[in-house]
This record gives sequence, C-alpha cells and structure tokens, in this order.
Amino acid sequence: MKLLALDTTEDSCSVALCVDDEMRWRFELAPRRHSELILPMMESLLAEAQLSVQALDGLAFSRGPGSFTGIRIATGVAQGVALGADLPVVPVSTLAALAQAALREQGAVRVLSALDARMGEIYWAWCELDDGVMRIGESGERVGPAKAVPAAPAEHAWGAGSGWASYAGDLAAASGIDGSHVLAEQPVHARDVASLGLAALLKGNTVSAEAALPVYIRDNVAAKPRSSVGRPAHSS
Repeated sequence: MKLLALDTTEDSCSVALCVDDEMRWRFELAPRRHSELILPMMESLLAEAQLSVQALDGLAFSRGPGSFTGIRIATGVAQGVALGADLPVVPVSTLAALAQAALREQGAVRVLSALDARMGEIYWAWCELDDGVMRIGESGERVGPAKAVPAAPAEHAWGAGSGWASYAGDLAAASGIDGSHVLAEQPVHARDVASLGLAALLKGNTVSAEAALPVYIRDNVAAKPRSSVGRPAHSS
C-alpha cells in the first residue's frame, strides 16, 4: 500500500510517504513558507522512492482544526493532486494526529490534544487508542477556553500540542494531567497523518477529491466530512 500524507497545520510543513512497511518524510519548521515548500517536498519523496503520483493508492492530509491559512493550503494541494491522479483521499483530524504522535513517542493511549486557537481559546479533543490508532473520543472536537476542558476520563493521560505551550496551567488544572506527561512542543507531523490515513485507506474510509474539505470548527466555516479520520461517528 502506497500513501502520501501532507501537513501544513501550524508553523511546520511536512510530507510523509508510506510504502508498505517503510515510512519516509520531509519536515521543516518554516512559518509562512508552506506553499513554497509543500510541492518540492512531495516531489523529492516520490523521486527518492522512484514513484509517480499515479502509482499511489491514496493521499491523506491534515484537514484541521488549526491555522485557517495552513489548512487551506493542505486542502488545496490534496484536492489538486488527488483530482489530477484520480486518487482517493483521507482527511485526517489534526488533533487525532497529535494524539498519534504521543502514542508513537510515549506509548500514550489516552491523550488530550490541544492546539492554540488564538483569541484566548484552544482547539481540543480527548483521543483514545482504538484498533491500533488514535481516535477522537465521544466529546468530539471543540474550541473554547482551556479552563473549560473536562477532566481526564481515566488515569495515565497525556497532553500534546501547542495549546499546552500557551495554556499549560489552565489545561493542567482542568484536565488533571501531570506536567511530566505533556508534549507541549509536539507539532502535527505528516508521518502521523500517514499512519492514520493508512489505517483508514485499508478500511476503505476515503472521500473523493471534491469532497476533501477542511474542518475549521470555529464559526462553522466548513462542514465536517463524514469520513474524516479521527472523529467519532457523530458530529458534535
């Protein structure tokens, strides 16, 4: 199975290529350079693996929540590439991807993912391990003050994401997560988008290029696609 994954959620830009059991990636911390870097990163990875876009089985991208500009870039590139190569697409939750990184780095099976949403708020979701990958829990994806986040549903939870860097005190007090179990500097990474995307691709949980939409959460700017990876079956 061959899948390409993209992320431009925050300040970093990354692309990952999964070919069977092998994962390779490009990652760069490059604020405001996403549109400049994303296509060369893709081309470099494909050339390294001696693959064409048409040889892929699918494409995954981080569909939000996160930076409005960043999400639009990833969505636009994913739609364009998938449409041109007639590829199925997996829109992946950025919050689930953060939780997947915590699973990869620390073996965490219960994670409060949080991204700084500016204006005194965070995008957040409780995520749990399900069938080998991290999924958004029953509370869904939310936006609001860090102090309003509900407490951990069980012990041994972890925190991950830029929301923890900005609102560590409020999040720790609200969730009950110990500071030693927080990955505040963990960025969304295309390799974790790829892991979630591959799991969905293997189950046939994909959408067409035209239906690959961003998810902003705030102000209901865009609707949530039903097949977006990392969400509960119902929309919140």
